Amino acid sequence: MPKHKATPVPAINLKYSCFRLRVGTSKIHRWGVYAAEDIPANRKVIEYTGEKIGPREAKRRASTPYLFVLDDHWTIDGAVGGSGAQLVNHCCEPNLVSRIMKGHILYMSLRAIHKGEELTLDYNYDDTDETMGCLCGKPKCRGTINLK
Repeated sequence: MPKHKATPVPAINLKYSCFRLRVGTSKIHRWGVYAAEDIPANRKVIEYTGEKIGPREAKRRASTPYLFVLDDHWTIDGAVGGSGAQLVNHCCEPNLVSRIMKGHILYMSLRAIHKGEELTLDYNYDDTDETMGCLCGKPKCRGTINLK
């Protein structure tokens, strides 16, 4: 009888996280990132890393789910060498915010995050992107990942 390989659980690259984090299944979407310890407010939590690609390649990979625009010239593809930050799900009431500092994409805590809590980020897709429904389930959910 042939053996089937289980899909490997994605992992957090400890080199880029400032706190203990774990990957687990998410109620929002597939995989999520969870705090494995309490995280104080206003702290760097993890850096978003991956392959740095130019505009032409970013356009070619437009259907890839883990693209993060760094600036007018560069996009980071978290699917290639990502730190695990690419698994942070969207939420209309997030506990993280992204900051671009000196060519690095950092996820910072907006408030204290408790051990076991899923890390979330408002993706802030603009209205020129394809409209995508939101599954965060929060009371103030706007219904889409896109800003209105």
